[in-house]
Amino acid sequence: MAAGPPRRDRAGFPPVRKSLGQHFLNDTRALARIVDALQLTGVETVLEIGPGRGALTERLVPHARRLVLIEYDRALADLLRQRYAAVPTVEVVEADVLSTDLGALAGGPYVLVGNVPYYITTPILFHALERPRPERAVYLVQREVADRLAAAPGSRVYGALSVNVQAVAIPEFIAAVPAGAFRPPPKVESAIVRIVPREPPAVTADEETRFRKLVQEVFGMRRKQMRRIVRSVAALDAEGAEAVLRAAGIDPEARPETLSPDAFAALLRALRR
Repeated sequence: MAAGPPRRDRAGFPPVRKSLGQHFLNDTRALARIVDALQLTGVETVLEIGPGRGALTERLVPHARRLVLIEYDRALADLLRQRYAAVPTVEVVEADVLSTDLGALAGGPYVLVGNVPYYITTPILFHALERPRPERAVYLVQREVADRLAAAPGSRVYGALSVNVQAVAIPEFIAAVPAGAFRPPPKVESAIVRIVPREPPAVTADEETRFRKLVQEVFGMRRKQMRRIVRSVAALDAEGAEAVLRAAGIDPEARPETLSPDAFAALLRALRR
């Protein structure tokens, strides 16, 4: 028996795939805030992650010189291809964003936007921070993640994510978005954040991988003082750990959540020396 046409709901959309964490934003105010946060001038190449049913895409088309839609769901990608077949500035790429070279796809300077699936938010954030970085990135993420991204040293939610992102970029909390702005609504609140590259970054391109590893190791022992942490991560005796911390300008009694990204960069270099 021949396969029938793809299933559609009353509005003509493919069914929601919960396994992909699909929650489609349809709140006009939130959509407008995202577009405004991108600060488009009409000359940019825009990459949209997970365009889904195209609510944000529709608002981006008039403002982008070139718009590339990266959609993993085949049925949604087909829907978008049909909708924008006659619009030469729009390109649909059916792919996993984590397997996509964003810089190569853009072919030059670009800005990035997306309603990011909550279950792979952090991998997407770090994937997008690989060089060449977007000139601006605006994400719709879980509120908890947005708070952590923008957290200051010493605050309750400041941690490894805060340090690793803030070492190379400047996160900015734009607006909160309630669960009711989505269909179907998620079980958590969301937020819009903007991330722009930090110039100069706290670490060089050659240091970034080692830096992230060090930050993860240090925050894995966040209840301890830096004196004990450095002894553990670097296999040093007490005298050696004190010397490293002194060279980095870090109080041996400090705890990880009080250190700035620049302090972690200084620690990385002191350990290398």
